Amino acid sequence: MSEAERGVWGVDSPQGNSSEAGLTSVGVDDVRAARELLGGVAVPTPLIPSRVLSEQIGGPVLLKCENLQRTGSFKIRGAYVRIARLSERERAGGVVAASAGNHAQGVALAASMLGCKATVFMPVGAPLPKIAATRGYGAEVVFPGPTVDDCLIAAQEYADECGAVFIHPFDHPDVVAGQATIGLEVMEQCPEVRTIVSPVGGGGLLAGTAAAVKGLAKETGGGDVKLVGAQAKRAAAFPPSLAAGRPTQIELDRTMADGIAVGRPGELTYAMFTELVDAVVTVSEESISQALLLCLERAKQVVEPAGAAGVAALLEHAYAVEPPVVVLLSGGNIDPLLLSKVLRHGLAGAGRYLVVRCRLKDRPGALVTLLSELAELGVNVLDVMHERMAARLHVEEAEVLMHLETRGADHSEDVIRRLREKGYTLTLS
Repeated sequence: MSEAERGVWGVDSPQGNSSEAGLTSVGVDDVRAARELLGGVAVPTPLIPSRVLSEQIGGPVLLKCENLQRTGSFKIRGAYVRIARLSERERAGGVVAASAGNHAQGVALAASMLGCKATVFMPVGAPLPKIAATRGYGAEVVFPGPTVDDCLIAAQEYADECGAVFIHPFDHPDVVAGQATIGLEVMEQCPEVRTIVSPVGGGGLLAGTAAAVKGLAKETGGGDVKLVGAQAKRAAAFPPSLAAGRPTQIELDRTMADGIAVGRPGELTYAMFTELVDAVVTVSEESISQALLLCLERAKQVVEPAGAAGVAALLEHAYAVEPPVVVLLSGGNIDPLLLSKVLRHGLAGAGRYLVVRCRLKDRPGALVTLLSELAELGVNVLDVMHERMAARLHVEEAEVLMHLETRGADHSEDVIRRLREKGYTLTLS
């Protein structure tokens, strides 16, 4: 099987040198300067070990908890550095951003701290907690349309008309330098790290982290650290861009990892990837939901789907990393309603949640007998819908749709087998 078939793309572009790719704006000294600006603003986030992931890959795995950062994600780092470096005249005119969530909150808080008006364009239907948080940090929120692309167009038009400075979510040297401060922290907290895995949308987080880590290695003569990006398969713009040798626009499919659903890499971030990043992997929706469940159950960390993409990469591509591994949990801003859906998705993927249609005789006691048999098998019945009148059913048949909680994949298989042995006709949904 080829690397592409396994969902792994090595980053090896002929454009990948600093003179050709334009890498003149973000170096390790820029990152140190950004760190000075962020003193007292961004908190150094903890690095916690994960025993379950360490056992899976056969070496230490640690989680960098940017979900515990101010505003719930790493975005405050880049947003604050960008706005802090504006002139007084520029800040007086205000700033504008387009975002469905984390960047919106980062810009709103940074602008508030720096005494600057912020206007944020968010898509209609954006999660209510993210809207409330953005407003709570002091920004004016505008809803120009249903997509982030609508918001980007409206934000640019607003900037042109009103003189506000557009704060790009990833494709600006100051933003990248701010995100890169995570790399400095990782190297101080785990100097023996061999692989860093990060979620990737537009590329600012991993490009910055790579600049810091590889810049430090060049200064000190330290060992090489491998940088791996993780993208949702349904929104993976970097693989086709790397294949084409330039940033390429893609059509996005719907993904639960909306925080990294970016249709085109940035010019700066693409150039930095070709110079500094070693590989990009893609991960499925099932792996993302199972990663989120793992973070919650085993690491006690609430992480949004995009923030769990790096953990999903370990679940799918453990062979692509060398331990010790640090995985960046990039954000934890998840709507409670979405969390319940994603957890159910993750439980189903892990074989711990079953949706089953079962036919039985339409006679007194039949449903009670079925439920008693499920209880004897150690199954928790979460929901039951009983149907008698469907055209597909025989006149003496009934059908029940059941949501069942089991102890895992082996238990689920045993439950299905035992029920069929007892004569029940089952359909898995």
